[in-house]
Amino acid sequence: MKLFEINGNIFIVGGPEITDGRDGCVYLINLGELILIDTGAGWSVDKIIKNVEKLGFDPKNLSKLLLTHCHIDHIGGVPEIKKRFGSKIYIHKLDAPPLETGDPILTAASWYQTTFPPTPVDVKFDSPEEILRIGGEQIVCLHTPGHTPGSISIYLDLNGKRILFAQDLHGPLLEEFGSNLDDWDRSTKKLLDLDADILCEGHFGIYKSKKDVKDYILSYRRQYGV
Repeated sequence: MKLFEINGNIFIVGGPEITDGRDGCVYLINLGELILIDTGAGWSVDKIIKNVEKLGFDPKNLSKLLLTHCHIDHIGGVPEIKKRFGSKIYIHKLDAPPLETGDPILTAASWYQTTFPPTPVDVKFDSPEEILRIGGEQIVCLHTPGHTPGSISIYLDLNGKRILFAQDLHGPLLEEFGSNLDDWDRSTKKLLDLDADILCEGHFGIYKSKKDVKDYILSYRRQYGV
């Protein structure tokens, strides 16, 4: 997988095959201001920033970090990016405490033999659906618990396509993460109902047809027996 444009002003700038094997996928949205969806595990911030620059963007315009959940492979780069550019940190209120306390279990930092420094969150989502209006477009943040209590999925309609960012909808569903199969069942049904054209996933990359998106979600529903 390489650095590339997904659909118009949406790009992949980080991930296990792009920046570091420990990173979840990192996506960039350009709507006049720059938004990152997740930030990798923390070791590859310089590479992520260089990729933003390679695309012709100024990382000083990274205004928002939208975090899909509280695990280190998705949040590890947050403190450094916040320090460099003052980007605002967004996450659901149920996944905010692990960031703010640096919880080694709930951030999964202990899995990666690392730590996460207690980091204040700027905006805590608190509704089933939150809408960010940026540059004439709408970014919709849906509460989709299951993998973690505060997992969110993000979508926007751009250039005639519905692009869904559903990091780690594949799980794992583990008690130590506060995972819940019933919540996950409801959340994945909600994601199917979106009928997305493109899925930008958390570790396995990008699925670029309605059929591929649907098949991907259904394959994990079968795996978990729902």
